[in-house]
Amino acid sequence: MKKATQDLLQEEEKILSPYAVFSKNPGIREFPEEDHPYRLPFQRDKDRIVHSHAFKRLEYKTQVFIYSEGDHFRNRLTHTLEVAGISRTISKVLGLNEDLSECIALAHDLGHSPFGHAGQEALADLMRGRGGFEHNKQSLRVVRILERKYPNFPGLNLCGETLLGIMKHGGDYDHSELHGIRKEEGPSLEAMIVDFSDEITYSAHDLEDGLESGFLKLEEIKNLKIWKRLKDSYSKLGSHLNHESIIRSLSRIFLNTVVSEFIEETDRRITANRILSRTDVSLAYKNQVRLVGFSEEFLDEFKEVKSFLFEALYRHPQVVRMSEHGKETIHLLFKHFEIHPEKIPESYLIREEREGRARVVCDYIAGMTDRYAIEKLKSEGIFWFPYV
Repeated sequence: MKKATQDLLQEEEKILSPYAVFSKNPGIREFPEEDHPYRLPFQRDKDRIVHSHAFKRLEYKTQVFIYSEGDHFRNRLTHTLEVAGISRTISKVLGLNEDLSECIALAHDLGHSPFGHAGQEALADLMRGRGGFEHNKQSLRVVRILERKYPNFPGLNLCGETLLGIMKHGGDYDHSELHGIRKEEGPSLEAMIVDFSDEITYSAHDLEDGLESGFLKLEEIKNLKIWKRLKDSYSKLGSHLNHESIIRSLSRIFLNTVVSEFIEETDRRITANRILSRTDVSLAYKNQVRLVGFSEEFLDEFKEVKSFLFEALYRHPQVVRMSEHGKETIHLLFKHFEIHPEKIPESYLIREEREGRARVVCDYIAGMTDRYAIEKLKSEGIFWFPYV
């Protein structure tokens, strides 16, 4: 028997915890639309995100290693999919809305620039004093303004709770009604979980990619505090495995350990603080009570891993070299398009009078993939090609 939206909503009422965000209260869309006959609101949002141009472009945007370094290193798309998977897992175990967590996760990096964090730093520098640039804010801009999929409204017209979840870290996005709600109600537990899932995911996969690239050494991992938690499972792998199998197995053990620690501590905090509704979540936020996270002991171990990655991988001379090339590419393109706005596609240029040329150039470059940005250097006759 076919299930209609109402049937799905009733099923959700039986499954979700009382402090979850229910699909019957998804927050309003900025432009009114009729409900879908068999897809719940956050399912529709997920489809809109996945079918967007910005989502497709994530495949050729750098995570740590630029696409030309190899086919098996993470890119911005595979990172996003991993964050979505972990977010769903944690949400399911804690009785939260998996669809909402997945939506937020799939959209969280839509505004990321080419060349990873180096690209963000370059655009932030270029936009200093001109409105700034930060990829989380740009993600919100992408789904509200820049995507052009529908004839009757700009953006993807996502649900209010999805937009609030994308507003990561509670930054000063703008003085809009949406920003007011975010400051008043705080993030949902689903949004908080995506925030942590992002950190968990990149720590795990950067560790694996770093080991596979040879930039990190297995012996270095054994010096970390967290190794005490990993070594029992690691020792059971046996001596018959090759180097690649050991690395991937260790990455899997690490990820499982971190996610399990996060779930246990978050569940403990929710229970200890007697969280019984979405309102309780908001009150806890206002009172600066952290409902999600690691135990104090494990947080110390996790921070050590992040510090290790920062020093040994992100500051590795070869990674730094790639980052500097990315920054230089963005600086050259930005200056070029500021001088030659006629080279910018009309779909971006139409906002110049209202938002200024710098913002238009920023939007255009932020949306580029690594390889498109590199090709633009060539096609525009900017003779600086460190990638060839």
